[in-house]
Amino acid sequence: MSYTLRDARDRPYRSAVPGAWGGHRRGGLYGRLDCPAALRALARGGYVADRVFFADEQTAIAAGYRPCAVCCRAEYLVWKAAHAKGGR
Repeated sequence: MSYTLRDARDRPYRSAVPGAWGGHRRGGLYGRLDCPAALRALARGGYVADRVFFADEQTAIAAGYRPCAVCCRAEYLVWKAAHAKGGR
């Protein structure tokens, strides 16, 4: 079986191992695969076309994605504080 993941430059690549983190390409965010907010969006039929996967959290961050405010609350608050000060 082969999976499509995103690399640190946000480019797709094939992997024999599934991604450990999911993301939303248009929203520019990443989170856990069991995130309640993502699961609700998927159940409504949304999100699927822009769903992406990452091997690890560091790759998602390097690709420019921000932490999910629901399932990665602590990381999101750190990101938000840095972003408010002009960081990215």
